[in-house]
Amino acid sequence: MDFLGTAQGLVLYALTLAAFAICVWALVDALRRPAAAFEYAGKRTKRFWSILLAVAVALAFVSIGGGFFFVVIAVVAAGVYLADVRPAVRTYGGGGAGGRGPYGGW
Repeated sequence: MDFLGTAQGLVLYALTLAAFAICVWALVDALRRPAAAFEYAGKRTKRFWSILLAVAVALAFVSIGGGFFFVVIAVVAAGVYLADVRPAVRTYGGGGAGGRGPYGGW
């Protein structure tokens, strides 16, 4: 029975670490984009997304090892950025591929 508790704990630990990594990725991506790209795409400002994602990173960090409710809030914020805002701001400045071949690159 002790193994089951340990296995569940490890799974939750891995999930919160993955959520933290996703939030960091979203924050770094938002900070790398020019402020004009957010206005061009018709989205909220770069400052808004930077602050929101920084709070999400902090919540995800605090949630590592516990506090599952906070990690859900953090992942929702990062998910909205990655699914809606990031594709829109990537088109700023001449195409999505950016000269990195026919498949775009990362």
